[in-house]
Amino acid sequence: MLKLENLTLHYGHSQILNGISLEAAQGEVTCVMGTNGVGKTSLIKAISGTHPRSGGAMYLNGEEVGVLPAHKLAHMGVAYVPQGREIFPLMTVRENLETGFVCLPTEEHFIPDRIFELFPVLKEMQTRRGGDLSGGQQQQLAIARALITKPKLLLLDEPTEGIQPNIIQQIGNVIGMLRDQGDMAIVLVEQYFEFAYGLADRFAVLRRGEVILEGAKADISKADVLKGVSV
Repeated sequence: MLKLENLTLHYGHSQILNGISLEAAQGEVTCVMGTNGVGKTSLIKAISGTHPRSGGAMYLNGEEVGVLPAHKLAHMGVAYVPQGREIFPLMTVRENLETGFVCLPTEEHFIPDRIFELFPVLKEMQTRRGGDLSGGQQQQLAIARALITKPKLLLLDEPTEGIQPNIIQQIGNVIGMLRDQGDMAIVLVEQYFEFAYGLADRFAVLRRGEVILEGAKADISKADVLKGVSV
């Protein structure tokens, strides 16, 4: 579904990503791993259009995509759940979810029952302000808001960061169910190794803005992945 070829990204004169090539297939979780500061979030920003890539090619469903802003990529089926969640704190849970309608035709402006099946706590808190939710509940809201847009590519940046263990397990279960549905590709940036390893079908390990290890989970040993993210 997603293919990157020699992607580069700069912040001013500083080059952050150096020739990134990877693939993320529909019905799979591709996990991007590495220590802090290696370019994982920058990669997700480049894919989502929230920061323009400097060079290289990006393909969605086999068609090359130019350097487009985030709102245009969202309309093409790319959903981004950023690190830190970035929900609207003064809007209600329901209003936060409804912001996803902007990517949909008018006849699809409703919240599917499936959203509340995946995240029951949100159904109970529809009239609560987003800022009044716990960190784990806000993370569930951020993922649910992305799912409202009916994405074909779901980008998740550190979804377990600062989240209590029981919510981490729930989020992991949801990611697994979304993968098993088979209608979207999922790219997961994650520092929590066991969480990521348990969900991943493919890995891309970054170091200093480059991919040093990439491939299917079946072809890469756990020890090699752990070594790659530990250096």
